[in-house]
Amino acid sequence: MTSIADDWGVHEAQFWLRGQAPEAPVSYDPEAGIWCVYGYQEVQHVLANPATFSSNTQRVIPQEMLEGQEDFSEGNLIQMDAPEHKKLRGLISHAFTPKVVADLEPRIAELTGELLDAVDGHRMELVEDLAYPLPVIVIAELLGVPSSDREKFREWGSALMESTQEFSFADPSEDQRQQLQEAMQKVSKLSDYLREHVEDRRRNPREDLITKLVQAEVDGEHLSDDEAVNFSNVLLIAGHITTTMLLGNSILALDTNPEWFARVRADRSMVPRAIEEALRYYSPFAGTARATTAETELGGERIPADALVVTFLGVANRDPKYFTDPDIFDPTRDPNPHLAFGRGAHFCIGAPLARLEGRVALNILLDRFPNLRRDPDRLPKFLPSLSMTGVKELPLVF
Repeated sequence: MTSIADDWGVHEAQFWLRGQAPEAPVSYDPEAGIWCVYGYQEVQHVLANPATFSSNTQRVIPQEMLEGQEDFSEGNLIQMDAPEHKKLRGLISHAFTPKVVADLEPRIAELTGELLDAVDGHRMELVEDLAYPLPVIVIAELLGVPSSDREKFREWGSALMESTQEFSFADPSEDQRQQLQEAMQKVSKLSDYLREHVEDRRRNPREDLITKLVQAEVDGEHLSDDEAVNFSNVLLIAGHITTTMLLGNSILALDTNPEWFARVRADRSMVPRAIEEALRYYSPFAGTARATTAETELGGERIPADALVVTFLGVANRDPKYFTDPDIFDPTRDPNPHLAFGRGAHFCIGAPLARLEGRVALNILLDRFPNLRRDPDRLPKFLPSLSMTGVKELPLVF
């Protein structure tokens, strides 16, 4: 049997730490043309200071790389700073309050049961059978789009992951530009799809999030179609990929630490803590970008204005200055102030929903399949992205 550690080591070296943890908390990568922030304290500082580290990274990316992407900026929460970000985020904050999220638990449990009922024999592929369809159905129902179209969402959304593979902003090659353009053409299909729903809700309002976006007002003005489309786009993609990676990474971490898997099976009160440790150990969004608005000092380095800065959340979550034995998976870790969902104004608004989906799904999985484990004859496959850490295939047996 091939060792999962061997395969995961290749994944780490290629997509995450590139083989070893960096010694300096901040360094410049001349080949990629980015400033890399690895230290926990330094990452916190970047995320907590949007005045210096802006979320609007498009303004520092070479314009030739942004050709054809102009329509994706309006209403894109990820690229916004205050006060616009705060105003738009407020439009949907009511959809993710603790009560609203808690009320979704019966539906999440029902969907989990239905998806597991469809599993045949004594094998399953976790992502295909549960970790992908569960959260995408939930967010699709909230938005008001047919969950039966989820294979389309997967095809279009995968283009975003593929476009975040290793890329040089200092000297992008023609091949890299072409790959990016092809990826954005796929993403535009999702935007066209959502535009049809936005236009329909203007004519035929319903009880869903897209209708609320269409009807919402910011400073007395309604959102434009582009703003409503891009807002919905972010919610749909981010609303499912986080949970997909969270659930897959949790099972992977437990399977590779069988003593903890046994303890979690026996004591379900440990499930939430196991999920939190998996978020730290295999951080789903391993990196996030910012752009400096002025020259600044960070980690002993002078970073110029208009520089692209990437905070490596996955590395910061293993900073030995803040986490004892950071390379050990320990669900009893307390405190566990990981940065997997970010910090500050851009803290993941769907974090409570992702945690709920993970907790419900993991408990039901263990109820149904108490002997669940990784298929010893098939290795996991990982997402081909520098900015994401997660499995795209995780074969299991029970």
